Amino acid sequence: MSQVQMVTVVKDDNDIRLDRWFKRNFPKVSHISVEKALRKGQIRVDGQKVKSSHKVQEGSVVRVPPMVEYTRQEKPKKQIDEKYIKIIQDSVIYKDAEIIVINKPAGLAVQGGVGVDVCVDVLLDFLKFDYEQRPKIVHRLDKDTSGVLVLARKTNVAAKLSEMFRSKEAEKIYWSVVIKTPKIKEGKINMPLLKRDTGAGKEKVVYDEEGQNATTFYRVMDDLAGKVSLVELRPITGRTHQLRVHMSEVGHPILGDGKYGGKEAFIDGLSKKMHLHARSLKLPNKPLFTADLTGDMKKTILELELDVNK
Repeated sequence: MSQVQMVTVVKDDNDIRLDRWFKRNFPKVSHISVEKALRKGQIRVDGQKVKSSHKVQEGSVVRVPPMVEYTRQEKPKKQIDEKYIKIIQDSVIYKDAEIIVINKPAGLAVQGGVGVDVCVDVLLDFLKFDYEQRPKIVHRLDKDTSGVLVLARKTNVAAKLSEMFRSKEAEKIYWSVVIKTPKIKEGKINMPLLKRDTGAGKEKVVYDEEGQNATTFYRVMDDLAGKVSLVELRPITGRTHQLRVHMSEVGHPILGDGKYGGKEAFIDGLSKKMHLHARSLKLPNKPLFTADLTGDMKKTILELELDVNK
């Protein structure tokens, strides 16, 4: 970018923030560089000075100044093992012009972090199919939670989906194997949750009256002599670790969830992996997406002969 460019906003970029437009169309340019150029008036939209929060519209013209000196040096990409490419491509359960839905395997993080080399975010390049742009993550599942994960294939679709999750239009159902059996087989858990710093940069979610409202409906599908139960969970709110904290707080921690259930979350002879699966998701104007059980949770349910059809 050694010369001024006049770039017309295309339909797929309609109504997104200007800083996000830059991130998509000029990924090598840092956010700080964009902010600096905006302050100096070097970046303009339809000839006007704007802020990074300005939402660009289809047909608008963005003045992009020479920004070679601000361009970030790309780090060489690590080669991805073919087995992970196959895993992520085989996980696709639905695809149309707007979204891709995968059945995320347990143990695969959605985004990177310390000690995480392979995650869904890294593998998105292998889910482009016939599109030039890689899909976008619009919601999260814990690393050890399997099941339905939706990806947006366009920026404007990503914004719409994010709003659906925020406004509770997205209807989610989870399956979980929990310790013991609730005395009341069907009910509602309403406990406000709060994130607390536990030190060393780590956080833990706790039940706290000063926290954010969190509501979960549950239903016992089947149980094994009161020792473990297969439970359907329907979160109304979407707080971090909501299902894990709620089940632990009512005395039925999720099998394998040592973070919130401690030693009580483990049973000799059964997998020590967390047993939580995003079974289905319903979005407005889309079919019901359902993800089959996989991995250790499927193995446990088969071994204990728990009935998923009740």
